[in-house]
Amino acid sequence: MLEQVSMEVVTGVIGSLLSKLGGLLKEEYNLQKSVRGEIMFLKAEFERMQAALLMVSEAPMDQQPSILVKLWARDVRELSYDVEDKVDTFMVRIDRAPKELHGLRGFIDRSLDLLTKAKIRHKLGTQIKDLRSSIEEVSERRDRYMVTQVAKPADVPVQNLRLSAMYKKVDELIGTEEKCDEFIGRLIEEKDEPSKKQLKTAIVGFGGLGKTTLAKVAYDKLKEQFDCAAFICVSLNPNIERIFVKMLRQLMKDDKYEATCDTAQLINDVRAFLQNKRYLIVIDDIWKASVWKIIQYALTENECGSIIISTTRNLDVAKKIGGVYHLQPLSLADSRKLFNLRIFGTEDKCLSNELAEVSTEILRKCGGLPLAIITIASTLANKKGMENIYQYWSKVCKTLGSGLEDSPDVEDMRRILSISYYDLPLHLKNCMLYLGSYPEDYEISTKDLIWKWMGEGFILKEQGRSFYEVGKDYIDELINRSMIQPSRTHPDSKKAVECRVHDMVLDLITRLANEDGFMATIHYHQPRCQQERIHRLSLQTSNEEDVKQLSAANLCHQVDNRCFKEICNLIHLRYLGLRYAGIAEIPKEIQKLQLLQMLDI
Repeated sequence: MLEQVSMEVVTGVIGSLLSKLGGLLKEEYNLQKSVRGEIMFLKAEFERMQAALLMVSEAPMDQQPSILVKLWARDVRELSYDVEDKVDTFMVRIDRAPKELHGLRGFIDRSLDLLTKAKIRHKLGTQIKDLRSSIEEVSERRDRYMVTQVAKPADVPVQNLRLSAMYKKVDELIGTEEKCDEFIGRLIEEKDEPSKKQLKTAIVGFGGLGKTTLAKVAYDKLKEQFDCAAFICVSLNPNIERIFVKMLRQLMKDDKYEATCDTAQLINDVRAFLQNKRYLIVIDDIWKASVWKIIQYALTENECGSIIISTTRNLDVAKKIGGVYHLQPLSLADSRKLFNLRIFGTEDKCLSNELAEVSTEILRKCGGLPLAIITIASTLANKKGMENIYQYWSKVCKTLGSGLEDSPDVEDMRRILSISYYDLPLHLKNCMLYLGSYPEDYEISTKDLIWKWMGEGFILKEQGRSFYEVGKDYIDELINRSMIQPSRTHPDSKKAVECRVHDMVLDLITRLANEDGFMATIHYHQPRCQQERIHRLSLQTSNEEDVKQLSAANLCHQVDNRCFKEICNLIHLRYLGLRYAGIAEIPKEIQKLQLLQMLDI
């Protein structure tokens, strides 16, 4: 399944290249006849490679491509990047406008410009001839080892879903209210009212089980009974100082509160504020006991009847926090209600005997995990009007493999989530892979995200609409498919202003992005780059030692005017964000960035 996704990613790379090779054949570039012939050869070869890869990507979901196919696809991808880089460099240099000078100086400059461009054309011709031999070698390798493909008829186009009316109901999740009442009842039983001691309890369960949702519903029901409250997300790689700053802002109800970055001082500030208050604090998604140990220093035990709720996937961490509440999966009845609601808009849908049977098997394999159920149901909803719907549902069910019933581990969740990812159109696949550049639990501005997609060329042109308008539709579609989650909405339009990626989905797309060579990620748990060649790099670390392997140059802690001139030498740059940077003026060197699609100042 994951390898099939890779095939379509490579076809996207080739598609971009074919467009540029076609542009090179225009008369304005005045290329020699022999060079034009070589370019036409390259274009024809890449078109055939793209067709072969599309056939592989369209194979049935339960058929994995061979290792030979994957190796060949990797070679094609790297070759495509090589050709595209050389074409981009040529276009930037050949299109550079000459200075508007007159007289003898103007004549000399124009003559030099013609000579320079002649040299650039000659260099391109030499490079194209060298690339031809590489392409012939890759093509011969495919034939030599008989790399074959299996094709299948194309599915009906993905419908433009309009699930906003039911989104709120799905967002509440079937069965959550009952579990919340049970959980709050447990809190009341455990709380020793006469002593007013601080109560600490942890909701523990597998990722995607609904721990955060349960904690949020309980938090919303209880917070009015306390002097102050805060809901804080920790995640796998937490910034402790940022956690305490967010906690103080929520407790004080002051979003503009500024504080020191010293951990000890922040702990003292939190303790001082909570000293004589009855407080409710939720610490969501704790992975390590060491992190909890630091956080609890700030949570004053003041005999005011405060409550601390946490969520974690780790039972050992939960036991160190305090009381443990084991969140159970959804029952089959509730699973079916959620499944039906997501697909048909109603909890009580009467299915045919065939669909009822296969849906029961799908739900069994989802193991009562709300995330898995919503993800698969969203995929099936997209095919609601297609012919042979039973065959499609059966194929999806078969691809789920052993499922989550006996062993709810990460690999099974990846397999479930990969089905919905596989079902995305190619342009949305690239958009999703790009989200792997953001850290876990990051609140992503949808506006900034669309701009970056525009810079990458992921947004397709539609007649009469701007790229930004189309990009907003992409956000809506990914939300409807449950691939991303809205974290903040506009009060009037109810559209997502910020979004986030669920941990399990982020795990999947980060893995895919690294395996496909789409993006390399460096963070605390992977301080070494695993890729020989890097096309995109996401640095999710503040440790300079982690990235010294990439360059002998020192890292800039703050971009200034001097750095900006150096950035202008990155002629392949597509997106440049200067917000909050120390830039006083834009230098004339920015004209070198001929491929720049988006400048955010």
